[in-house]
Amino acid sequence: MAETKSILLAGVGGQGAILISRILTKALVDAGYDVKQCEDHGMAQRGGSVTTQVRFGDKVYAPVFGKGQADIMIALEKMEAVRCASFMKPEGIVVINDYRQDSSLTASGLAEYPEGCVEAMQDKFHTITVKGEEIAAELGNSKCMNVVTFGAACDALGIDGIDWESVIGEVVPEKLRELNIAALRAGREAACRNW
Repeated sequence: MAETKSILLAGVGGQGAILISRILTKALVDAGYDVKQCEDHGMAQRGGSVTTQVRFGDKVYAPVFGKGQADIMIALEKMEAVRCASFMKPEGIVVINDYRQDSSLTASGLAEYPEGCVEAMQDKFHTITVKGEEIAAELGNSKCMNVVTFGAACDALGIDGIDWESVIGEVVPEKLRELNIAALRAGREAACRNW
C-alpha cells in the first residue's frame, strides 16, 4: 500500500472513541503499517466533542490531516458526523451510529438539536448507518455501541488480513472481551445489510 489513508473518529466524551482508536492503531501496527495518531479530547469529560485522527500506510510523516483529507469517518454520534464533515474527501466513506447524545446546550434547551443529520451526510458521502445503541442494548450493554459502530466500519477500511477479534481480545479487559467481540460481529453484520 503506497498511499497513506486517513481515518477520522468522532464522538462525544465517554462514548469510547479513544478505545476504538487504540484497537485500530494496534491492529494496523501489528499488520506492519506505519501508523500515526492524534487525539483531540476537547471538553470530553463534560460530554464535549472528541476526535481522533489515524493515518496509516507504508510511510506516514505526520499524524494530523486537514479539511477534505479523510478517507473514512467513524462517527459515534450523528451530530458529530455533521460537525466533522468538512474533513471528508468527496469520495469518502462515513460510518454513522444513528444515535443522539444531547450536549449541555441542547439538554438545557439553550440550543436545538439539528434534525436530518444522517440524511445530510447521505446526500454528500457514501454512508453506512447503524443503530449502534440499539444493537448494543440487545447484546446486554449499550456502552459497547462504540465497538458495534467500529465493526460496521471494518470492511469499509479496505484492509485485508486483520483479525479484529484477536486485537479486541488483546486491548479490552478480559471480563469485557466476549461482549466486545459480539459487538464487533453484530456491527459487521449490520453494515453488510447497509452497504
